[in-house]
Order: sequence, then C-alpha cells, then structure tokens
Amino acid sequence: MEFSMKLTQEEKDILNGKQGPVMAKILKTLVWYGEIYGAKKLVPITHEGHLVTSMGIGLMKPVFRTMDEIINEGITSKWKFSVDPRPIDYKNVKCNLLNKLIFSKIMYSQQKHYEQQLEKVGLINKDAFTCACYLPQTGNIPKYGDILSWAESSAVVFANSVYGARCNRNSGMIDLFGCIIGKVPEFGLLLDENRKANWVIEIKTSKIPEAQILGSAIGIKVQDGVPFIKGLDKFIGEKLDENTMAYLKDMGAASASNGAVGLYHIENLTPEAKKYGNKIINKDAKTFIIDDKVLEETYKNYPILWKNENAKPKLCFIGCPHLSLEQLNSWTEKLVENLKTNGKNKLSVRTILTTSPSVKKAFEQTENYKKLIKTGAKLSSICPLMYTNNPIAGKQPILTCSNKLRTYSSARYKTDAEIIDIITGKENI
Repeated sequence: MEFSMKLTQEEKDILNGKQGPVMAKILKTLVWYGEIYGAKKLVPITHEGHLVTSMGIGLMKPVFRTMDEIINEGITSKWKFSVDPRPIDYKNVKCNLLNKLIFSKIMYSQQKHYEQQLEKVGLINKDAFTCACYLPQTGNIPKYGDILSWAESSAVVFANSVYGARCNRNSGMIDLFGCIIGKVPEFGLLLDENRKANWVIEIKTSKIPEAQILGSAIGIKVQDGVPFIKGLDKFIGEKLDENTMAYLKDMGAASASNGAVGLYHIENLTPEAKKYGNKIINKDAKTFIIDDKVLEETYKNYPILWKNENAKPKLCFIGCPHLSLEQLNSWTEKLVENLKTNGKNKLSVRTILTTSPSVKKAFEQTENYKKLIKTGAKLSSICPLMYTNNPIAGKQPILTCSNKLRTYSSARYKTDAEIIDIITGKENI
C-alpha cells in the first residue's frame, strides 16, 4: 500500500501487519488522517493523552466494537490517558424516573461497559474523568513543547496556549489511536509556522472583561485563527497563577466553542508570547479591537432558547469546563456572602457545581465544602452538556455561566455576577 507520507521502517512494518491486523488498521487510520491535512511524517508523542469520548451512548456501536478488537488483541496504549467527564451522576444530579430511564436504558446504556474498556486500554485511573485534565489535582500537565494526542477543544486550547504544548484539535478515536501508536501526524499546530498569530486582539475595556464573553467575542471573530491578545495582561497580570489560569481556562473554552480557536497568545503572559514577543505575529495579521461596546453587543446577541423567556429557572450549572479548586472556594464564599446579605439560608434555584473527581476529593476536605452544601448546592463531576443534551432535560429552563454549555445546549447564559444574584434570591431573571 502506497502513502505519500514519509514512513520509518518500523511504521512500514506495522502497516504490513508485523504487529497484527488491529495495529495495522490503527496506524493506517492515523496516516490517512495526517495525509488529509498534508502531514509529511509522524512524530512521537511526549506526554499522556486525553480522550473526548467519555460517554457510553448505545448508538456508538462501532466505537465499542473497535475497543473490543483492541482489547482482544492484547493492545494497550503506549501513553495512558484521561477522559472527558462522565455523563451521569444520579446521587448529586437527581433525575426523575423518566429521565433516569432514558439515561440508563437508552442514551448511556453502555456506560459501565465502556468504562471497563477504557480501563483495559489505558485509562490513567478511575478518577481521570474530567474536561480539565490539566488541573494540578488531576495531574495531566504537559510541559512546554510536549507533543500531545488530545481531543476536547477546551483542553487542547489550554495546553497549546497556557503550557506551550503542541496539539491539534483531534476528534474522538484519533486521540486514542495516537496514544496507542505513540505518534501523531505532524501538521497544523504542531508546526512553528502555524503557531504564529494571524490576528491581533486589542483589549480596550474599562474593566477586566468577563472571561466567557471575551472568549466568545474572540472566537466569533477569528474562528480558527490564532489571536495575539494585547492589553489583557494589565487586568490579569503577567504571572500564570491559579486565578489567572482559571480565567484563561474559561476564556479559552469560550473561544474554542464559539469559534474554533486552538491556540492564543497573550502579551507578557503566555509562554510563546513571552519568548518571542511581536515576532510571533504574522506581518499580514488583522486587528480587532474589543471594547465595552463589543462585549455588550456580543452578550446581547446570544439567543434565548427557552420556550418561555420569563420562566423561573429550574436548574443552574456552574463549571463547564470543570471548576478549579480556587474557583470552588471563590464560588462558595460568594454564594454564602450573598445569601447572608439577602437574608436567606438556601439557594433559590437548584444549583450544581461541577469539577473533576480529584478536585472534588480535595475540596471535600475543606471547611468550604460544608459551607457550600449548606447552601443547598450540589457538587458533581458530571458533564453538564451530556446531561442537558436530551429532549427532556433540554426542555427545562437551565441557567449557566458557561459559554460552551450555552453554545451546545438550550441553557441560558448569564454572567457570574448575574448568576449569583439570581440563585441567591436577590433578583429574578
């Protein structure tokens, strides 16, 4: 079989079946995938993987069959991996009987079986289910220059931008195949020339922009471009501490879901921007100024998909992507303070805060965990999108401060401050 990609002798041997027919099919898929995008060779992965496919949806029979083929052949991945969040949590995100029936018998009927398959192939551990695998407690943290086989748009943009790792926005199963072979096709954001900025974003706002709305405005404008963001460092500083990284997590997720941003640079802050400065900006880069008016117009243009715009919200999801430990502490303190100010003891809307299993365990050891639960809020490691992505749950008036969840569901977006006011009973929607 002839390929235009330059292959090593070892790769040719795999394609010719010397490691079995399943490994041959896996590598053939990676090579074909790379050739579509003009890759000239495969390059070794240098860090653990992250998979986007975490849900045991009954319709994904080809995925389960492929996993069985891999397992039956005795193949395990060269690089272990974390996976996106589980879709269900009956304890902390209660469902009525009809919802539970749909989830357990129809939508996610293969969840237990699929998780067993993941463990056999190379799951890091049973707690490695999160979209924010790069948080300290989860520990899937790449180094500058690492080559990754990841999927999940919010994780990829964070790894590329904040850590300076190199990864394309892969799809489900491509991420796994890369981890199994230990290599990925070299194209796109793995190449120096494609990591240069083709947009300059100038921040000229009167105060720190809401991370979710700023990311949304950037993503809508640049689509799959690479933005170099100027003026943001004066609001969030020049150090990648926990607060700044949480801000970039949410901003990046919004830019990746409202557009297709896989990499951004922030002047004086992110590693490649600090290393290369303006040299990383293409000479023909376009300029986009973001001021208060742009952010206001971006927010005003979000569609409201509730059947009744004036309905009382039934559910609120906070944490898409999953919250960091610092964000959990911050949200707890704000909720407790606002309830006290409003003369209330419990939140007026059923509220779910989502985080990774490992962050959840760490937070449960703090005093703030008790304070959060006392407000009536629940803490879960569920994927809010997977929960809302069905006809019954989707009909509920759901609030969120996540632009990603707003984009992919019927949930209604509100800023952090507005969410706090609504769920602590200060004002109606």
